[in-house]
Amino acid sequence: MTVCGRYVLATSITGLAEAFGARCPPDVAAQYQPSWNVPPTRTVLGVLVDGGERVLQRFRWGLVPAWAKDPAIGNRTFNARAETVATKPSFRAAFKSRRLIVPADGFYEWSKAAGDARQPYLFERADGQPLAFAGLWERWRPDVPVDVPGAEMRTCAIVTTDAGADVVELHERQPVVLERRSWDVWLDPDVHDRDELEGLLHASPAGTLVRHRVGRAVGRAGHDGPELAESLDEA
Repeated sequence: MTVCGRYVLATSITGLAEAFGARCPPDVAAQYQPSWNVPPTRTVLGVLVDGGERVLQRFRWGLVPAWAKDPAIGNRTFNARAETVATKPSFRAAFKSRRLIVPADGFYEWSKAAGDARQPYLFERADGQPLAFAGLWERWRPDVPVDVPGAEMRTCAIVTTDAGADVVELHERQPVVLERRSWDVWLDPDVHDRDELEGLLHASPAGTLVRHRVGRAVGRAGHDGPELAESLDEA
């Protein structure tokens, strides 16, 4: 079953920069558009460390390893399992030194009921703060001369793990939600200790997340707008 295949990122770009203590380049700010239904292959925001400071950058959601012949591999590699992220060929190089945070306001999961009647839910932080998904990123270039402008593609994946108490009723997996105290270690490209890094990749403690039912229109990737995140539990 797919996990973390849709999420919300609607906080203003200035709010995101403040929340994550990150610089936002003018071109990133100019191209930012909020979305209440972010699907894989969409351009998304990530926080990484560059030159010793946190920076917001744009990435295509679906990691394409540097060795890939075809970027279409990214259509399948938008999630990376915490249990194998250090060893799986698609992710191990990025795990070693190209880690990032994927900001989100919430993520969608669907109930386990069979058939078309599955009910979508939106998960958010109970404290109202943005979510910080553990992620990986890569650079990929097609087989063209190095000086061809715009050829490089930056892509990312979201790390998932066994679901914690807040999610397990609906799904057996969940995205890894990093707490603020672990951001510096996760983002530091000079940290290579596998045990230390894997120790961050666990489910969020009970009570970290809250959920509410939302309309089924979120299941269609072409739909967007704040109404998708509105709670049916308050109707």
